[in-house]
Amino acid sequence: MALGVPAHITLLVPFMDPALITADVLDSAPHVLAQTPSFEFSLGKVGRFPETAYLAPEPAAPFIEMTLALAKAFPDFPPYGGEHEGVVPHLSVAHGNVRDAEDAAVELGTRLLASGAVHAHCTEVALMENSSGRWRDLHVFALPEATS
Repeated sequence: MALGVPAHITLLVPFMDPALITADVLDSAPHVLAQTPSFEFSLGKVGRFPETAYLAPEPAAPFIEMTLALAKAFPDFPPYGGEHEGVVPHLSVAHGNVRDAEDAAVELGTRLLASGAVHAHCTEVALMENSSGRWRDLHVFALPEATS
């Protein structure tokens, strides 16, 4: 956990300065996130950005839906600052330079072949901040339980 940041799949970054996060913001977010019930997902495929190796969650759709819903509710904060087209949900594993990312992707692929995918259940979304230089949860929003 580098600088306190746990493994995570980012929904909306950058987001507003913590000093600007009001009760209205904290009241709006759960209503936006309530559109997506808790869900199962797997991390079994390695993906790459030029300087990053990551695990791609499957299904990706719930992560994309939450990201787009949050971006619509908070239009001043587009995903990735509007720098990239589309939304690619991912859990970063290695970030630095192209060679290190490639080495990490190969190693990760080998390990996944040996152990299989990681299975998880998304039940909450954390609003994290790092104004102190260390990441911490500012607020955690529970997702509604999925109905059968």
